[in-house]
Amino acid sequence: MNKNTVLGWATLIMIVVGLGLIALGIFRYEEVAGFGFGAVGLGFLAIAWVFNALKGRV
Repeated sequence: MNKNTVLGWATLIMIVVGLGLIALGIFRYEEVAGFGFGAVGLGFLAIAWVFNALKGRV
């Protein structure tokens, strides 16, 4: 596995975890904690976006 493959897998895993956290915030925790789960999920998606942008340049 080269660096681009590792970044691709990391991007995929972070997208799945980010969407899972957002889903937890929406469906499971409807109180104030849901906003925290949603914010962390958006952070995971932002980092996955950066990993995807780095994929061809490393």
